[in-house]
Amino acid sequence: MNFALTHDDGIALNYDEADVILVAVSRAGKTPTCVYLALHYGVRAANYPLTDQHLETDRLPPRLRPYRRKLFGLTIDPERLHQIRQERRPNSGYANLATCKSEVAAAEAMFQVERIPTLSTTNKSIEEISSKVLSTLGLQREMF
Repeated sequence: MNFALTHDDGIALNYDEADVILVAVSRAGKTPTCVYLALHYGVRAANYPLTDQHLETDRLPPRLRPYRRKLFGLTIDPERLHQIRQERRPNSGYANLATCKSEVAAAEAMFQVERIPTLSTTNKSIEEISSKVLSTLGLQREMF
């Protein structure tokens, strides 16, 4: 759990000990999924937010390249992302539907070009997301 919290949203950038690094735009479910993976499976889960700067290209941020085998991309329907962000920052550029569409499209393009396994969180529970991450990356662990 401590690992997930200290490696939340790119706070700590040493991912050598991470089992998985979730990569996504803001509000796509990275943090709750990391916490769930840590609490229920003992997985050292970190997350890395894709910002405007990262989304200007369809390549991985340089900071993530050495950890390619640990990466898992989360995506979300732009309409749903818009709703979530509206709750957080109503009528802001951050919550603007066009911004959400642009960010999601850019992130999905990056995941495709870089061949990063990806899952849409739009209609999935944290349990379902976690299960897919574990099985895709071969991190099956027994529950505590």
